[in-house]
Amino acid sequence: MISRASATGRDLHSALDRAGFYPRLVADVLEDALDGREPLAHLIHLETHFDRTEVHRHVTALVLTTDALVIAHVDDQQLDEIGEDMMAQVSTETVPVARIGSVVLSYMYHQPQNYRSTDKVREVSLGIAWSGGQRMDLAPAGCADPQCDSDHGYTGTLQQEDLVLRISAEADGMQAVDDARHFARALRKLSTGNPAEPRWQPETRPARVAPRFIRGHHQG
Repeated sequence: MISRASATGRDLHSALDRAGFYPRLVADVLEDALDGREPLAHLIHLETHFDRTEVHRHVTALVLTTDALVIAHVDDQQLDEIGEDMMAQVSTETVPVARIGSVVLSYMYHQPQNYRSTDKVREVSLGIAWSGGQRMDLAPAGCADPQCDSDHGYTGTLQQEDLVLRISAEADGMQAVDDARHFARALRKLSTGNPAEPRWQPETRPARVAPRFIRGHHQG
């Protein structure tokens, strides 16, 4: 059960309320997927996509417990032209922490030539791999001759990842970027810790009022 009595439980419910995407539905879905586990850390990521005249939103909720990573994904779909008939599609996955093979956190800094230690990260990408699945990005290969029109085949990169979330200060707010980094640290600490060591406990962070999340990345 996601207990509102605990600090983590209150923070999780508050994050769902701030995202504003069917918060009661998402909370119930997470509670069912947690199977009584107590959450230690969480990350709620809301995205909005534009497809011609239609707007599509979806939320990905990650909840970390002592032995599992629970992932819930909720999409909505408009079934009529005026938006009165809606449907939500829900999927959940529970991944044992012991199966998590890697946690990748990529950073984006603006104007690195002027970097100072106090500068904020403007964008992060969080990648988590657990099943051995791989993604290949291909592009046409070329050569150094600008006049060459021969077919050089393809070149690409092979990345191991099961889940990737991109969070930027511009689209999601600086608090969302900080939350993603905090969650990544918690996941790294738990997934790479020595089993003989005491269980990881969530960090204590000062209470603060976070602004409502700005809608996610817009795509044409």
